[in-house]
Amino acid sequence: MTNTKTRRSVALRDTDDKINRLLAKEKITATDVMSLNEQEQRLLQNKLSEILQQAHGAERDSFLEKIDPIMSGNTKNDIWERNHMQISNAIASHMREYGVMPTKNDLAQETGISRQTVAKHIKEYKEHPEFAAQMEQFKFMSHKILANVFKHASDGDMKAAKLFFDMVGVANKQPAANVVTAQNNYIQINNTILSQENLKSLTAAQLQQIENIVTNKPVELPALGV
Repeated sequence: MTNTKTRRSVALRDTDDKINRLLAKEKITATDVMSLNEQEQRLLQNKLSEILQQAHGAERDSFLEKIDPIMSGNTKNDIWERNHMQISNAIASHMREYGVMPTKNDLAQETGISRQTVAKHIKEYKEHPEFAAQMEQFKFMSHKILANVFKHASDGDMKAAKLFFDMVGVANKQPAANVVTAQNNYIQINNTILSQENLKSLTAAQLQQIENIVTNKPVELPALGV
């Protein structure tokens, strides 16, 4: 039994030495990882995760550069998302507390991300595929917001009606035959004025026809009882 424990201790020490030699390299490559057995690869992965969680600032940048050749695309995207969330939250928190936009040094101190990475992220975030994906998610949900705005407008909320018109682009795309004017307390279509009280008295069909006008759908608006 003693010999068995000794062999295990030696094997574990050899594995630790092998992983430490990899970590001492300037770059860790895919070839380096492939030279490890399955258990050694798991131990290396755990060690990399531990170091990454503890590293900050320039030290973190240096470590990420070391393991860049063996990082998957998903891992790189996860790191970008984490940086984006931390920087965004730090900006919002700083603005709430001090009322001014934080400097890049402020953001570096508050996030633990290096100033260089903060500056690079702010400069290039719009070009990153993950940012485009996030914007598509917002666009995907926009129809629900538009539906809620229209519901409030249908209930007679003039501010919601004006917002609805703005959201569907009525301000810049007026149909030739209909002139729509939206104010805080009424809507005017040609010579017909619809107040908040007027809208409350309209039927669902009449409200739908108003929506068709402001969204440039070809439909004739019947005489309204106003």
